Amino acid sequence: MHPSVGVVVPTRGDRPQQLRAAILGALRQHHPGETSVVVVADGVDPEAVAAQVSGLAAGRIRVLPNTLSPGLPGARNTGIAACDTELVAFCDDDDMWLPGKLAAQTDALESCGAEFASCGIEVEYGRRRVPRLAGTSTVTRDDLVRSRMVMVHASTFLFRRGALWVDESAPGGQNEDWDLALRAAKRRPIANVDRPLVRVRWGASHYVTRWADRIAGLEWMLARHPELAVDPRGAARIYGQLAFHHAALGHRRQTGRWAVRAFAARAGEPRVPLALAVATGLVPAPAVLALLHGRGHGI
Repeated sequence: MHPSVGVVVPTRGDRPQQLRAAILGALRQHHPGETSVVVVADGVDPEAVAAQVSGLAAGRIRVLPNTLSPGLPGARNTGIAACDTELVAFCDDDDMWLPGKLAAQTDALESCGAEFASCGIEVEYGRRRVPRLAGTSTVTRDDLVRSRMVMVHASTFLFRRGALWVDESAPGGQNEDWDLALRAAKRRPIANVDRPLVRVRWGASHYVTRWADRIAGLEWMLARHPELAVDPRGAARIYGQLAFHHAALGHRRQTGRWAVRAFAARAGEPRVPLALAVATGLVPAPAVLALLHGRGHGI
């Protein structure tokens, strides 16, 4: 028997064309088991969202309001609660699954007895598409402590229903996906299909320049997962990000404090000079992000 899959797609209703593409990408997967989609309208009239997706696949799509905490974590949990399938998957409304994604991941779950799966991604920014792969078929807790591993992206997640829920205390919805993946990896290694099977579109994110939320999200992760401050490379990365985000807000003192901590953890941390360049006004933070995104990387 092939497992049934419920795909949770949160939306604010402001990207109707991309939402339709995300739904079609999920429903056109060649997966022998039943596949259905739950679209969760977050802070928007679900009837308006239903009108945006009408005519796509009658009977396989439900549109529900977010009945939990406002924001992405509550919307994801609303979708999980609405699923009665064996497996649950996520897809953001501006991303799209590529052919073969679901079959490859369900095979990976079954073959190794895992409860959580991810896959490689293809980052789309402007006219460029850059594949990002993990280089491994198994993602461990130590991997996610040492690196955020951008390819372990929420739109790649497939997991056994009931095993995990999104933590709704994530400030501004920041890092809820990293937290979920890290908690999953602590339970059991994540099965990873190391091929680019999800197209992740950067540039239209609601979160990318919300610097204060990004700071709060990193501090939340450090408090929830103390081991993040133990690995020198992983700690330097987080401290460097904190320095950069404070620099983007014009907080020079905080930038310097976190830059010193990042340098102490790892002398070669590349985010330190970027943060200092932003703090001193040599380059604006959005320009740095645009350059990195064009190469398929984030800060």
